[in-house]
Amino acid sequence: MNFDPSSPLDTAHFSAAGPCPVLVLAADAVAPDGIQAVKIGIDGDGSIQCSNPDAFDILLTTHADAPAPWITIANGSVDAQVAALADRVQQWPVAATTLAQVLRIGEKLPFNDALQVESLAYSTLLGGAEFARWLDSRTPSPDSGDLPKELVRYERDGDHVTLTLNNPQQDNAMTAAMRDALYGALANVLDDPTRPTITIFGAGRSFSTGGHLPEFGSADDLAKAHVIRTVHGCARLIHQLGGRATVRFHGAAIGSGLEVPAAAARREATPDAWFQLPELAMGLIPGAGGTVSVSRTIGRHRTMWMAISGRRVNAKQALALGLVQVIVEP
Repeated sequence: MNFDPSSPLDTAHFSAAGPCPVLVLAADAVAPDGIQAVKIGIDGDGSIQCSNPDAFDILLTTHADAPAPWITIANGSVDAQVAALADRVQQWPVAATTLAQVLRIGEKLPFNDALQVESLAYSTLLGGAEFARWLDSRTPSPDSGDLPKELVRYERDGDHVTLTLNNPQQDNAMTAAMRDALYGALANVLDDPTRPTITIFGAGRSFSTGGHLPEFGSADDLAKAHVIRTVHGCARLIHQLGGRATVRFHGAAIGSGLEVPAAAARREATPDAWFQLPELAMGLIPGAGGTVSVSRTIGRHRTMWMAISGRRVNAKQALALGLVQVIVEP
């Protein structure tokens, strides 16, 4: 039996509810509208020709140093990379197709409204089978011991404030306590009538390794978790600071450790910095603002590629993608 992705009768076939949650097409082909499947466009000859970039979720090309929204891949690895992406969508189809929809919708919305869409989707996935599967497979983490008294150091010099994530023994993981401390520090800066500029650093070997894994799945009320996540979202406050906010990445910036600071207007990285969006393998999407903050810096297609592939992006690649604007010495 043949299925037509352009037919309303067959839309379920091309979704997480059917056998085809991912659709791979030539980039110059006409991608169907109205389906939830992740749509990957392939440009194998490096011509960077696409019928309609807006109709795709990921665009891959063999063209060297391709402009946005393309991701450049080696000519000899096209089949392998496409297969790897498709396999990850097949493993976590609900999370992957939800991410595609959130990014498609979010790019047309104001920043704060897009955060609301992301959070609603994130709470939905927290109640899903793919996340439950990850929870069941998780190895319990040992207690990391006492936390520093000052999780976010606040230092002022004239009209400039330095905020430092200060839990290096946990690689500045975005625990609930860390998020609350950062939110409070950012709120103080926003409430300051002198309008200081700020720079955000991370202490120790990493900027931040993101969400604290033992805390995942701890919310009893997923609806209230959405309210808390949006009311106390740090990415929203950093975005609100506009041109006053700078972030200096070094070492690992993973998950929310990238998503929150990516909202800063100026983003710097040391040569050892690397970046990753690993949430798909947990049955989730970026939920700390990343579908908005990261996509507003590198675009929807490249954000989708980072999240679906789960690949690490080094400082040089981040500069080429536009994730950071400059590489600086430590």
